[in-house]
Amino acid sequence: MSDTDDGFQPGKQQLGFTIKPEGKSLSLTASEVARQVRSAFYGSEVLRQQRGRNEIKVMVRLPKPARSTERTIDELMIHTPAGTYVPLREVATMERGRAYTTIDRRNGRRVVQVSADVNPRSKAGEVLEDLEANVMKDLVAKHPGLTYSFEGHQADISESMGNLKVTFALAMLAIYAMLAIPFRSYAQPLIVMISIPFGIVGAFLGHLIMGYDLCIPSMFGIVALAGVVVNDSLVLVDFANRRRREDRLSQHEAIHAAGIQRFRPVVLTTATTFGGLAPMIFETSRQARFLIPMALSLGFGILFATFITLILVPALYISVEDAKAAAATIRRRLSSHRSAEAGLGHSE
Repeated sequence: MSDTDDGFQPGKQQLGFTIKPEGKSLSLTASEVARQVRSAFYGSEVLRQQRGRNEIKVMVRLPKPARSTERTIDELMIHTPAGTYVPLREVATMERGRAYTTIDRRNGRRVVQVSADVNPRSKAGEVLEDLEANVMKDLVAKHPGLTYSFEGHQADISESMGNLKVTFALAMLAIYAMLAIPFRSYAQPLIVMISIPFGIVGAFLGHLIMGYDLCIPSMFGIVALAGVVVNDSLVLVDFANRRRREDRLSQHEAIHAAGIQRFRPVVLTTATTFGGLAPMIFETSRQARFLIPMALSLGFGILFATFITLILVPALYISVEDAKAAAATIRRRLSSHRSAEAGLGHSE
């Protein structure tokens, strides 16, 4: 980490006073002592008089020679509520320090902003996780009432991730609706969309292989991947449905024919897509590093999901159709059983 800023800027030197037990026993308070010290050196307003267009304030304070040395502070006499006078050094301790240049507050609470640059920036997430696990927990336990939050660039990332979750969920609903209408089925759109989780796994593996960390452009690529990776499974399912309608094939024969005849178009589509993204994925210039994570999500996600799709989609297609056939058989048997019972009751 570099350029660490703890949020504190040293200001002017100042003297701090703390009331001693002896001062408390004389019924002196911090505000009363502070008022008397301020009146002695800064002054206390006793009169305002109008002179022409100007207003004159009359201040009472110690003479200038007495206000120019710190020795006066030790010898300053403090008036007690009982009417007596005691030296300031007898009722308060003095500490030398520095004043704050600025005091920032949010919702009435004092806040301090700590910032630093992480080198490399791709490790910022790991650094924050380590800070939260090993540093911030100890600080919160040591200082009750202390709270913290990650702001700045990390807050922007959290906000973007929250928006992406909503966008991704809406995209999934839109894809399902657009598939369910032409298929006229509730199950087949799920078969087509089963490739999306495997595409996300492929995107993660692509980042791992190429040595990149997940970032906001990676998430953008995953959202875009959800709409692209369904193409291969959509081609298989649509071709199988068409063969069943036109050629009266069984589900096994239809999906088998779809796997054979659509294998080359599916593989070529994936190969050309990955090949088109390859120059961006393997680019080494700094200008392209912002777009490389998005290209990794798309390229490796499609590549990994395609080979899973060629195996998993036919198996799920047959399973769903078998389940439908079994459910239809059960319904027919139940219907015939009820009809037989009704006929037996009528004969009796």
